[in-house]
Amino acid sequence: MSWYILVAAGCMEVVGVILLNELTKRNSKMLIIALAIAFICSFSTLKIAMLHIPMATAYSIWSGIGTGGGTIIGMLFYKESKSIARIFFIGLIIATVIGLKLIS
Repeated sequence: MSWYILVAAGCMEVVGVILLNELTKRNSKMLIIALAIAFICSFSTLKIAMLHIPMATAYSIWSGIGTGGGTIIGMLFYKESKSIARIFFIGLIIATVIGLKLIS
């Protein structure tokens, strides 16, 4: 169950990054509130996952989901570079997350 919570924490991190990007484009109190809620949920669920998953593993996976997810969203919806190198290194992040899950 902790692994599902950790994935949810990573997904909330991606939502927070998306909201942060939107906040740079238009300043809105609702975006600030949504951003705060997303990051509070992300950190809270990370804390819960760390009750059963070692800190280094949990943080690495949470960070990897946030980094990879944010980059993929940027490429799909914000017209960021879709170079082969970026896609390759996102693949490495995903492979590393899977590897950490397999050995934990």
